[in-house]
Amino acid sequence: MNHIQTRHSLRLFFIFASLFFCIPASQAGPEEAYRLAINLAAQGQEQQAITALAALIESQPSRSTWHERMLAAQQLISMKTTQQTTIPSQQISNPYLKLASAYAVRQPRLTKTNTWPVAISATLFPGAGHAWLGRWLDARTAALMVWPMLLLTLWAFKRGMGPVTLFFALITLWLWSGSVFSAISLAERGSLETYLVWWQNVWQSSGLPGRPW
Repeated sequence: MNHIQTRHSLRLFFIFASLFFCIPASQAGPEEAYRLAINLAAQGQEQQAITALAALIESQPSRSTWHERMLAAQQLISMKTTQQTTIPSQQISNPYLKLASAYAVRQPRLTKTNTWPVAISATLFPGAGHAWLGRWLDARTAALMVWPMLLLTLWAFKRGMGPVTLFFALITLWLWSGSVFSAISLAERGSLETYLVWWQNVWQSSGLPGRPW
């Protein structure tokens, strides 16, 4: 545990070092530090970006332009990590978050895809989960993989082919469970992709510089 904490502390140290000490003097300032923090988020290191922005916020005068920008960027990136769709009301006084909130309010309510119908239909009928998602090619592929093996297993069972029946049954179970996992994963990925498109539009509507993706 101490080893993990030490590695985490060293990683944060290098982040702050890059933000405050590794910037050439001609480029030093809140703009460059902000850009480096946004680049961390663009590389998928959202938590490190949030931590860096928190330190930068403390270093900026209250209500200054860069203080407002960094505060808004930290809040929006935090929203992305938990897939939130609402901006805390106490933060709406921030001009950038006010613009982002105005955009979010005008959009249709964003809800996560319910994976239960997909999981149940895929479990009951191979290929039905993909069909529920409208992915007909994937549904056909799943059906062609599972149904023939299922029929072959039943045929072997009817003829009393013990070890062969078990072998076919294991293959059928493997293919069937794979099709269920595939359907659920596609449903979750579709929900995430929808959220990311929405979130990117929220970020752009805020007027914040940079693209953390």
